Amino acid sequence: MAKSSGQKLKLLWLKDYLTRYSDENHPVTVSDMIAFLSEKGISAERKSIYDDISSLEQYGLEIIKIKGRSTGYYLSSREFELPEIRLLVDAVQSSRFITKNKTLSLIKKIEGLCSFYEAQKLHRQVVVQNRVKAMNESVYYNVDAISEAISARVKIEFRYFEYGPDKQRRFRRSGEKYHVSPLFMVWDSENYYLVAKPDDYTYEGETRHYRIDKMTEIRKLDHPSDYEEKDQSNYTNSLFGMYGGEIRNVRLKFHNSLAGVVIDRFGKDMILSPHGSEHFTINARVAVSPQFMAWIFGLGAGAEILAPDDIRRQMSRQLAKIAMIYDQP
Repeated sequence: MAKSSGQKLKLLWLKDYLTRYSDENHPVTVSDMIAFLSEKGISAERKSIYDDISSLEQYGLEIIKIKGRSTGYYLSSREFELPEIRLLVDAVQSSRFITKNKTLSLIKKIEGLCSFYEAQKLHRQVVVQNRVKAMNESVYYNVDAISEAISARVKIEFRYFEYGPDKQRRFRRSGEKYHVSPLFMVWDSENYYLVAKPDDYTYEGETRHYRIDKMTEIRKLDHPSDYEEKDQSNYTNSLFGMYGGEIRNVRLKFHNSLAGVVIDRFGKDMILSPHGSEHFTINARVAVSPQFMAWIFGLGAGAEILAPDDIRRQMSRQLAKIAMIYDQP
């Protein structure tokens, strides 16, 4: 490397060195910095290093000087603090839709946001081996293709599969392609979903949800999508397990002991109206689905659908079907 070009890169290499190899517990000396630069083919004197540190501080880096038997320096703040990096690592390693190989690759990149020594501590805390992970490595390309279609507001086509008892892919609709207008993507219950309006909708405004890791052969179409703005937060709050259904207004009754469960599910803005001394009621918009019924059932006698009547009857029929299974000898 020519001396002139090396000197031009000197500040960049010093910035990288301080970012990667210095922290509060591992300050580096001027001699360390000179040796590192020498490995990169860049000669440096002590005075020039002091000038470079001053320039980096003017640039905005917070470099702390520690005096002692050997004066040391370390980068005191980074774009991401260690607790924030831990959150990112935890999110990646716990995400089911990210494959094992991609999880390890992403975590390695995230670890580059902290010092080498902090990264070693993080790596020892990573547990991926026994986590249930997606098997579709192309999920990242799927997300990219869908994002482009949403931005361009055009329709997409794809094939959708599920796994059978033999652990082999089985395409739905005998492999026939789906045609939908993509609206937005949601990360829910450790999976990534596409919320879209299907071309073959049953009722006006119907949306359906597709696991992105189960989509394949995604292709943007030239047809404009039937795009519509949706309040994503309110929409997803109405769903149970990302299973769709007709959005209905329902009145529910709960025992007072379930107030925390209701607030966790619907948020603190939900109005809880007293109903006698031991119960309260709420009015909520929900996607009426078997998963909604299962949620109510899981709360036992402490929860009840009060209205509308057709949904009460639907719940009754669902319970009767289950009871028949267990009543059989």
